[in-house]
Amino acid sequence: MSRTRSLEAFATAQKFMPGGVNSPVRSFRNVDTTPPFIAKGKGSHIFDIDGNEYIDYVLSWGPLILGHADADVVAAIREQAQYGTSYGAPTELETEIAQKVQTFFPAIEMIRLVSSGTEATMSALRLARGYTGRDKIVKFVGCYHGHSDGLLVKAGSGAATMGVPDSPGIPSEIAADTLTIPYNNPDAVKELFAQYGDEIAAVIVEGVAGNMGCVLPQPGYLPLLRELTQKAGALLIVDEVMSGFRAAAGGACECFDITPDLICLGKVIGGGLPVGAFGGKREVMGKLAPQGPVYQAGTLSGNPLAVTAGLATMNKLSADRFTELAAKTETLCQGLEAAAQEAGVPIIVHRIGSMFTVFFNEHEVTDYDTVATSHLDEFNVYFLAMLEAGVYLAPSQFECGFMSLAHTDEDIRQTLDAARKAFQKVAAFREHKGRK
Repeated sequence: MSRTRSLEAFATAQKFMPGGVNSPVRSFRNVDTTPPFIAKGKGSHIFDIDGNEYIDYVLSWGPLILGHADADVVAAIREQAQYGTSYGAPTELETEIAQKVQTFFPAIEMIRLVSSGTEATMSALRLARGYTGRDKIVKFVGCYHGHSDGLLVKAGSGAATMGVPDSPGIPSEIAADTLTIPYNNPDAVKELFAQYGDEIAAVIVEGVAGNMGCVLPQPGYLPLLRELTQKAGALLIVDEVMSGFRAAAGGACECFDITPDLICLGKVIGGGLPVGAFGGKREVMGKLAPQGPVYQAGTLSGNPLAVTAGLATMNKLSADRFTELAAKTETLCQGLEAAAQEAGVPIIVHRIGSMFTVFFNEHEVTDYDTVATSHLDEFNVYFLAMLEAGVYLAPSQFECGFMSLAHTDEDIRQTLDAARKAFQKVAAFREHKGRK
C-alpha cells in the first residue's frame, strides 16, 4: 500500500504546524509511522490522498455514528448553509436540540451549548465551583476531560494526591485544587471524601472511561460516587462526551442507572461538526449567566450548522438502531477474540454499546495502572498490519474504536480476515520476544 503523497503532505505540514497536526494523536507517533492524509469519507470507509481505502473504526473519534457523509445529514447542512452559518443570536434550532437531547438524557433539565468537549467540562467545573462555593475537584487517573488547565494533572502515590501539572504551561497553584485518585477503587474515593469532603465542589468522571481505552466502571462504583457526593454536598459530573449515545441511547447514565447533577456531551450531538454541551439540574444550571452569576459565553455556541447536523443525526437514532449498533459491535469483538485465540495471542476485549478496545494484555484491566501493563509493542505490530490491510484503527492502545450504522456485514468479515493475519504477525513477534 503506497502512501507517497501522504508522506509528502506530512513533510509539508510539519513546516507550518507543530508536529504537522492540529491534535497530537493524529501524528501516529505512538505507532512509529506517519499518518495517511484523508481526502474523503463515505459510509464506513475513508480514502486517503494516495487513493487507498480503509474501513474506518475511528469515525472522527466517535461522532460519526451514522458513518461518513450520511445523505440526510449532508442535506440538512446544505439546506441550512444557504441561510447562513452563524448569527451570534438566538434561534429556534437551539431550543429544538435542547428538547431533543432531553429525550435521551432526562436528567438534563436545562442545557448550555458550547463548541467542544473541553469547553463543556471546563464550564461544568466552573459552574460546580460557583454553585457550591468550594474549590477542589476530584478526577480519576486515566480519565480525560479535555485539556483545560485544572484537568491536565497526574497522580502520585497514596489514596489522594494533590494535582501535579501534566503539561508545561499549567500553574501548579491551579492544578493543586485537583485531587486525583485511582479509577474503580472504592476505598480510595471513600478515604478522599473522609479527608476533603467539605472542600470538594465536584467529582468528574467519564461514564465509561474511553481515553485509556474502553474501561467500564465496576459494579456499584458510579452509585458509590453518587452517594458520596450527595452526602458531602458536592456535585457529580458525568462526562458523556464519548460515551453519550455510544454506551447506550442515554449513555452510561442509562446503562448504570445514575442521575448526576451535571452531564457533559459532545461528538454525536454535533453530527460531525464542532459541538459540546453541559446540562443538568435546573437549580444548578440557573446559576449560569445571564440568569445567575457564573459567567460562560461563546460566539459560535449553538451555531445553526452544528445544531442542524446534530438534529439530523439524533433524529435517525431510534431504539432499534442502538440495538443494531450493539449487535454489530458484539459480532466484531467476538470475532477478534476468536482470531486472537486461534493465533495464541492473549488479549482482553472490552465493549459496551458501540465502543470497544482490544487490549494486548494477559490480565483484566480495570484502571490506568492495569491498562499500562499492556504490551504496546504488540499493539503496534497489530495496528500496522491492520492499516496495511485497509483497516483504520485508533493509533494508540489507549483509545477506543467505534462502530457506525454504515458498517456492513462485509466490512466486519473483511476486518476479521485482516485481524487473523495481523494476530499471526503478533504471535510471531511474541515468539521472537520470548513471550508465552
